[in-house]
Amino acid sequence: KRGAVLFVPSFAEEMNKSRRQLALQARSLAAAGYAVLLVDLFGTGDSEGNFGDARWETWLGDLAAAVQWLATRGHARIVVCALRFGALLARELVGQVGERVERLVLWQPVTSGRQYMEQFLRLRVAAAMVGGAPAVTVRDLRDTLARGAAVEVAGYELHPELVGAVDRSELTSYPPSSRVPIHWLELASEPGRGIGAGSQRVLAAWRERGATVAVDEVIGPQFWSTVEIAVAPALIETTTRCVAGPT
Repeated sequence: KRGAVLFVPSFAEEMNKSRRQLALQARSLAAAGYAVLLVDLFGTGDSEGNFGDARWETWLGDLAAAVQWLATRGHARIVVCALRFGALLARELVGQVGERVERLVLWQPVTSGRQYMEQFLRLRVAAAMVGGAPAVTVRDLRDTLARGAAVEVAGYELHPELVGAVDRSELTSYPPSSRVPIHWLELASEPGRGIGAGSQRVLAAWRERGATVAVDEVIGPQFWSTVEIAVAPALIETTTRCVAGPT
């Protein structure tokens, strides 16, 4: 009755590690009176297709369809909440359907698609080192992608078109919208650690362009990367408050 929330997931294994956190968050918001839509993008989770066939435009289309699906159920305006890599997609989604977005909540957003992809490719490099496979470098993988061939990393097949689109996505280039209030939430293991330098650059650039951004440091584990499944209860509480309240 109070509105609707669309969650944009993170990338690859980060999405899987985050499922419990997202489910608990959805239940908290539902208890507060919100309809919540959690989506598995094409080629991920329980959705159809293979990850290797996924493209940036396909995922944006999935999210636009989710916005439309909520609209047909009476939710003309929604809150978009995105985790990590999902922030890159959410920024572009807001650019497309900004008039339908009431506010944007970002969980530990990835600020540079290229930097994120470099880190992901290093998983293949590390796996080769410990697994006895032929040595490979990030440059080798980049060269393979440049030739138009896919590469496999941690069980995920990366198509060159998807990697290229991710590489081009940067939060610093422009804010989602000057009309959509933004809540930027970062997790820390202890109080007082502050917001990272990359995040500070994006926040400064967005505010300079007229965006309204509120920032919160939340204490809790980085559940998307822990070995065992973990949750951050404080993040659930903070997010529910951000969805409901003004910036």
